[in-house]
Amino acid sequence: MAKVIFITPDDARYGFTLAGAEQVVSGGPELAETLRRSSANPAVGLIFLDERLRQHLDEEWLDNFEKHWPGLLIVLPAPERLATPAADYAMQLLARAIGYQVRL
Repeated sequence: MAKVIFITPDDARYGFTLAGAEQVVSGGPELAETLRRSSANPAVGLIFLDERLRQHLDEEWLDNFEKHWPGLLIVLPAPERLATPAADYAMQLLARAIGYQVRL
């Protein structure tokens, strides 16, 4: 079975690690080297790359990497930011249910 690695920015440092997956925190100019190092391990067959990191890679370099590495590179969509915080949404539901704006 191929090994799976998640490459994420620092703000997602513990997300995949807490789930038991191997996670590498990277970004900026060292990202290309991180990808090279991770893909050099013959046990690694799948690398997930956080979409927010893609801006640090040259498109041509990334295309070349994907063509020559026998594994699979998948770009994960960036985590969504909620338009309204959950507390605001709960307050909207409460106001709709009782017909008054409540302040807590």
